[in-house]
Amino acid sequence: MIITRQKNFENIVDLVGKGPVFIAGCSECATLCHTGGEEDVLAMKSALEKKNIEVSGWIVLDPACHLNNDKRLLKSHGKKIEKSKSILVLACGNGVQTVGEIFNDKSVISGTDTLFLGEITRVNKFDRRCNLCGDCQLNIFGPLCPISRCPKSMLNGPCGGAKEGKCEINSNFDCVWIQIYEYLKFCGKLHLLKEIQAPKNWSCSLEMRREL
Repeated sequence: MIITRQKNFENIVDLVGKGPVFIAGCSECATLCHTGGEEDVLAMKSALEKKNIEVSGWIVLDPACHLNNDKRLLKSHGKKIEKSKSILVLACGNGVQTVGEIFNDKSVISGTDTLFLGEITRVNKFDRRCNLCGDCQLNIFGPLCPISRCPKSMLNGPCGGAKEGKCEINSNFDCVWIQIYEYLKFCGKLHLLKEIQAPKNWSCSLEMRREL
């Protein structure tokens, strides 16, 4: 899932201005991150109204990143949106841009920062797992991605800076290279670590469209 966090509220207030503003959330990732579900949208509505900012309406899109579905769902809110000077989108960057494609005559404002593609490790705790680089290395390192899980994004490791199994950059995190070593040892594939990996082919992340 795509992990987001809400932007600074005062920053949102500055961008929204005096309103009126229409608020759009997302039923999927942003709901699970508590940044764009119904409860979050209503909390934002209340907070803006306490600042004397008019909120013309709101909706939770299902999901915000589905262009055709957004068009269908937002159609019934046409008059409220037409009245608004801006649309505040509480969803990932993809959702914000999707809404922006529909309303190119409105100021579309992002209410969140998009952080990473990750997993829910426990309630309200999300860990980075993927950078969407387009050149997956998981067949080399097992189900452990050093690009997303090593702060240095090293393809040839470990760096030697880990202490007691923890990353030297952030001691709250286990060194993924130690985990990779233990996994490959268990699988009898330690020889893979002797192979020097070529520099990352970042051009794979430039793919702009995929059609089936």
